[in-house]
Amino acid sequence: MASRGGGHAFGAVETVVVGGARVARLGLDETARLMIETARAPTPEGAPLFLTSVNGEVLARRDADPDFAALIDSADLVNADGQPLVVASRLLARKALPERVATTDLYPLVAAAAEGEGVSFYLLGASEDSNRGTFLATKRRFPRLDIRGRCHGFLTGAALERKIDEIDALAPDILWLALGVPREQEFVRLWRDRLRNVKMIKTSGGLFDFMAGARKRAPLWMQQAGLEWAFRLAQEPRRLLRRYALTNPIALKLLMRHTR
Repeated sequence: MASRGGGHAFGAVETVVVGGARVARLGLDETARLMIETARAPTPEGAPLFLTSVNGEVLARRDADPDFAALIDSADLVNADGQPLVVASRLLARKALPERVATTDLYPLVAAAAEGEGVSFYLLGASEDSNRGTFLATKRRFPRLDIRGRCHGFLTGAALERKIDEIDALAPDILWLALGVPREQEFVRLWRDRLRNVKMIKTSGGLFDFMAGARKRAPLWMQQAGLEWAFRLAQEPRRLLRRYALTNPIALKLLMRHTR
């Protein structure tokens, strides 16, 4: 599953190495505009483009697992979904990242432009409640947006294979894939070649939970200070304490040693 490099619109995007990963030097508005421009272009040959993000957890997983690292490095576009990456780039990289590109902030920007440009979506992932809630919240805010379909993220076996064929037949421009790390990257590896009529896949982490109101965002000052992880930890200590205790020190080491 190799990236197509300069063969598409993302090939001209400048990147910088942050924590060992090559990250696009794009802000929110630039990323949204690039996604819309690419969605309006002809469908890529062979397979959809693959857009993903890195944060501290992803950097730690990438360092520990060569197969996962290969998945991240094969993406056509990688955004920084974590304020510590932006801070590290400002201190240590040859050029700084302009800002954090959190998928939760990116999604409404892309949806607003897509509504006017005729760009279509498919929403795949999360629980049925969060998936349905995201669909309803999106349609309330952007009533003319073409959402071709939606499905929760817990299909397996033959049911999943049928769903893959259904999504390909619907041919959405952007498949928003909210399965969490590393399931969504593994989904791309397994099914990308079966989605030839989809123009791009954007991994989305917990996007649908936030859009549906199942989780709350941290206050803006905490986001800007790189402390959103602390806010989330306070909300979900049982689920996140062990993860952050294991990944945050590794991510900090990687940011200090492998940002240039």
